[in-house]
Parts: sequence; C-alpha cells; structure tokens
Amino acid sequence: MIVTPFAQILASLRTVRGNFAVITHQQDRAATKRSSSSNPPSMCKTSLAEEPHQQLAVETLDELDWCLEQLETLKTRHSVSEMASNKFKRMLNRELTQLSETSRSGNQVSEFISSTFLEKQHDMEIRSPPTKEKVKKNRPMSQISGVKKATLSPSVAPSIIPRFGVRSGQECLLAKELEDINRWGVDIFKVSEYSGHRPLTVSMYSIFQERDLLKSFKIPADTFITFTMTLEDHYRADVAYHNNIHAADVVQSTHVLLSTPALEAVFTDLEILAALFASAIHDVDHPGVSNQFLINTNSELALMYNDSSVLENHHLAVGFKLLQEDNCDIFQNLSKRESQSLRKMVIDMVLATDMSKHMNLLADLKTMVETKKVTSLGMLLLDNYSDRIQVLQNMVHCADLSNPTKPLELYRQWTDRIMVEFFTQGDRERDKGMEISPMCDKHNASIEKNQVGFIDYIVHPLWETWADLVHPDAQEILDTLEDNREWYQSMIPHSPSPTPEAQDKVGFPGAALGPGGGGGGGGSSTGDKFQFELTLEEEGESDTESPPEEEYSSTTLELSRTDSDSRLYHSVSATAHSLQALPKMAATSLSTGMVRTFSADSERDSVEGRELDQDGGGGGGVTRFRLGT
Repeated sequence: MIVTPFAQILASLRTVRGNFAVITHQQDRAATKRSSSSNPPSMCKTSLAEEPHQQLAVETLDELDWCLEQLETLKTRHSVSEMASNKFKRMLNRELTQLSETSRSGNQVSEFISSTFLEKQHDMEIRSPPTKEKVKKNRPMSQISGVKKATLSPSVAPSIIPRFGVRSGQECLLAKELEDINRWGVDIFKVSEYSGHRPLTVSMYSIFQERDLLKSFKIPADTFITFTMTLEDHYRADVAYHNNIHAADVVQSTHVLLSTPALEAVFTDLEILAALFASAIHDVDHPGVSNQFLINTNSELALMYNDSSVLENHHLAVGFKLLQEDNCDIFQNLSKRESQSLRKMVIDMVLATDMSKHMNLLADLKTMVETKKVTSLGMLLLDNYSDRIQVLQNMVHCADLSNPTKPLELYRQWTDRIMVEFFTQGDRERDKGMEISPMCDKHNASIEKNQVGFIDYIVHPLWETWADLVHPDAQEILDTLEDNREWYQSMIPHSPSPTPEAQDKVGFPGAALGPGGGGGGGGSSTGDKFQFELTLEEEGESDTESPPEEEYSSTTLELSRTDSDSRLYHSVSATAHSLQALPKMAATSLSTGMVRTFSADSERDSVEGRELDQDGGGGGGVTRFRLGT
C-alpha cells in the first residue's frame, strides 16, 4: 500500500496515463522520453495526417509523459522551493562564470555577487590573521555583546513627549519632510538632519501613530520613545552605511510596501507590528563588515553563532535584549500568545535579510507569483503562515535592497556610503594580510559597473518579481530602478570605438558607441534609447555544459515581460545612475540586428570583452542581455 503523498500522486498519474492511453487507443505508444532540462512538449509536433482527436490524444500523452518524467526524477528530500532555488543558482552561476571571463571588471562583479548573494560552499581556505597579542575578554560566551548602558538615559516623561518624539530645533522643516512618510522615496537624510540625527525614532513614532499601533497594542508613548532612542543609540555612528539612517529608511520603505493596494487588509495588526519592528532592529550594532569577514577572522560573533547568519542572529539578539532595558518593553501588554507569535515572525524576517539567502527568497517568491491564489475580489490570498511570512520576508528584503529604486540623488548618497564601508573593510583585510573581499579594494573597484551589475543580477529580478506579485502597484518603483540603471550605465568610462577594420572583423558594420556604451548605431532613429532583456532560462537543446539529469524542468526566472515568447523587455533611455556597490555587468552597444557586450575597463576589454549574441535576432536597435542559456 502506498501511503506517502508524493508516491500516491505518482501512482495516480501513472494510472491516469494508462487509462487515457486505453481510451484513446494509444496503449501501444511508448512513453516519450525527454531531457529533464527541456521545456514542456510543444502542442504542435504531431503529423498533420492524423485525425484531430488522435492528434490531441498524442499531444496529451506527451504532456503526461513529460510531467511524469519530471516527478520521477525529483529528489524527494527537496522541497519545491529548494528545487526552484537550486535551479536559479545554477543558472546564475553559469552566467557569472561567463561574465568573469570577459574582463577583469567582469570578474570583479561576478566575485562580488557570488560571494554576497549565494551561500558559501565552505570549500575555501581561511587564512589566519597575523598573530597579535590580544587582550583577553572575561565576558562569558553566552552574554550578548553590543548591548551598552546609555551614558545619558533616553527615558522621557509621558507628559513632555515632543510632536515627533524628539526635540528638534528645525521642527517645521522636519514636519515638511515627514509629510511624505507614506510615500516612496522620502528624503531620509534630511529627516536625520532635521531631527538631530534621530531618523529612526521620529520615523518609527510617526509611522506607529499613523497606523494607530500605540493604541492597538497599548504601548505607552514614553516607553516607545525610550525604546526607539535606546535602539537608535545601538546603531554605530562610525559605520557609514549600516547605521540608524539605513534602519529608518528600511522601516519607512516597509511601511509603504505594507500599504500597497494589492496587500490591503491582507495582514493583521500584529503582523504589521512585527514587520516594522523587524525592519527597525534588522541591522542594530552592525560593525560595518560582512559575515564572511567575521568568519574569516574567527570573531567572537562567528564562534557564538557557528558561522551561520552571524550578523543577523546578532541583530536579533541585541534587538530583543534591549526590550529588557528600563522602560523599554514596548510589548509588555501583548498576550503571551501574541508575544510568541511576534517573536517568531521577527526572527524569520530578520534572518531572511542575510544576503546569502537571496536566491532562496527569490525562488520562493517567483514560485508564489506563478501559482498565486486570489480571492473572489481579486485580492492576494495568503491562507497559511508559510505563505504569509514568505511575503513579509520578501517585503523586508525588498526594503533592504531598495536604494536603487529611490530618487537618483538619494541612491547616489547610499552608493557613496556603502563604498566607504566596503573600502574600510578592504583596508582592514589588507592590514591583516588577508585576501581582500570583492569590491572592497579601493585601488581597483569599478563602482559604476558594480551598480549596473547589482541591478541586473540582484535588484531588478527581485523587484520585478515583487511587482508581479502586487501588480500593478510597483510599476513606478520599477521605472525609477530602470532610470537609475541607465544613469549608472552612462557614467561608465568607455574605451575609444574600435576602428572600422576591427568592426568588420567581428561583424559590426559601422556601430557607434553612445554615452556609457549604449545607444543605437547604424543610422537607427531610436535616439538615446535601447532595450534590454534579462531572462534566467534554460534551453535544453543548446545546453551542453551540465548533464540533463541535473536540470529540473522549465521553471524560468524572467526579468522583463514581453509577448508570447514569455521574455521580458524594458525600454530604457541610455542615461544611467549611481547605485550601491557593483560594477557594470554588461554595457551593451548594438547596430541593426546585432548585439555586442562591451566592457570598458581598458583598451584590451574593448576588443576581447565583446560578444555577439546571434540569438538576439529581432529588430534593429535592440540590445539583449540574457541570464542563463
């Protein structure tokens, strides 16, 4: 007797297949075998001589055979999300491998993305730092580091709470900025300036009042202000990026995403409270270095958390520990069940901000988008904890990676800050005699290219999938993201155009490079506009790099939306901008009907880093950049 659900499904489908073959007199037809990496069978491959019902029967059997083959080759210990995640990782790895071979800057981008956004396989050799005499710390391992007593207590009296939670000498200017608290792209740097460098406190206080959460959960206003100020004090002022301004920005971004029409009335007040609290604590006491740096230097935090999401575990521990400080327990009036539920959600959300989990989150979100359920009113239906927390995790993750989607002047400031942090880590690694992490060497980092690559491979796929989930609510955010990519693209220095002789050798008749390596050539009238296509797809018939048995069906991660070809296009003008820390993956230049990938690191790159995508056939003036083949 078959008792496990997966085996029961397989057995039932085999029975259905057999019965259908008998009914349609196709029982002598052998099951069609295909590579597991191929796409589902086409519905128009049978002989035209066959009768319509016979043709339909054959096509249906092909479909059933393909489905059965996919199910039979699955590793049953893997979940659906693991299958999708592993597939996306394989495709991204293939694309990054190709990118790293194009030029030195391409290798730099590839190393940064793979080291930051893909989980480590732990096959690297860790160099010990030079031996130095260390001051022995007597603190027991079980004690949470980073929690400090304030030199001046931030506790406030209930009767004298200022309008925005803190005293400000520029209250009118602060009020003007906070008028946009419900809008995407509030200038959080001005909020910080006008609030006396208390952006997290004033943002949290304004948002909690806006949502009436203080009243809903009986949070005393003085306790709330005391906690948020204490939390803000535990963000390190000497860290350029992961500080209280970033925390305030993520809280405000999460607040806006929670208000998207597609998610209206989807989440409970407790889930909203958890999401905002998770956003507020998600980087508290961040030291300004990466998890891998802490692991490589055998830091106390890495030892405490067994090299697993080191910083994220630390942020959670500090955040919850601060609730135990004097007059800081903002959850004191929650029931025990509510407290336990909130804690679980917050832990799940903050752990999901570990960037090495990015592909897992993206795969899960993509799967949800492709199988999403809606109510009779067209609202997103999330009827279990797994689905609900998955959306909340991705929401906070999107907010954490939202800098490239903000107005250009804000995005550029964030880019400058993250590069300061990266270079500071690189200097520390150099001083310790360690290998310098990707994008952390101030002597050879390619900032503009990194930002374009960051958008192309990480930010755009995530935000486009989120936009599909909440369609059409995030379209303006996507438009801003694409405009910012164009700006950074245009800022990439490029080598002189190749001579006509060199162009003829590679088959480019008279292509002219526009600003940043973009722009149309060959007399195209498209001006400064081009199109780019980003898809993660697998074409089994042309894939000779990996054995067929390693591929799982035809799940695709497509980064733009098109027509019947199920690929996505984004029309973008070639004016790009400043993002967060990644070089340009591919600045593309094109003449009619042809595509080149142009990396402008050096004169050598301008020749060797050029590729022809013969698959990009289409009309003239269209640049295609494909992730995965």
